Amino acid sequence: MREEFDRLYETYHNTLFQYLFYMVRNREVAEELVQEVYIKVLHSYQSFKGKSSEKTWLYSVAKHVGIDWIRGQSRKKRKIDGQQFEWSEREYEIHDHAPLPEEILLQKDELQQIYKKLQLCSEDQQQVIILRYIQSLSISETADVLGWTESKVKTTQHRAIKALKKQLMQDDFDVKEASE
Repeated sequence: MREEFDRLYETYHNTLFQYLFYMVRNREVAEELVQEVYIKVLHSYQSFKGKSSEKTWLYSVAKHVGIDWIRGQSRKKRKIDGQQFEWSEREYEIHDHAPLPEEILLQKDELQQIYKKLQLCSEDQQQVIILRYIQSLSISETADVLGWTESKVKTTQHRAIKALKKQLMQDDFDVKEASE
């Protein structure tokens, strides 16, 4: 079992980290979540029936861990002096300014714009774009990870690309209009 776990870790650790990083946009949180994924994998490996590939199974576990973390963040509230405030760890985190290789790519102007516009897409659209274009999963693998049909992945992908293009075209129009 130990050898199998080590193999899974060596094979998928970096890609799962990247996937979670794109979901939570925080290096330290992504590192913690990857560890949580492997804890869940260790506890449930015996029940893995092989109906999907290891890769899609691991991505599916990572997706659920990431979504659970995001939902937990949106529920964090604190009362101070009788008033409720939203508590966001992102507002108070210390940033490590050493970029990841993926962050270096995102610093290019066009990719940075697309990355920002991706945040305006629905959660489903973001998941499909991240899995298909950033993690390079096939339509079939993406469908397995998300628990969807291939048709739904294709439709969501099409709508996400259409929404991103519309946002980028609107920005270009706004820039031209401002310069006139």
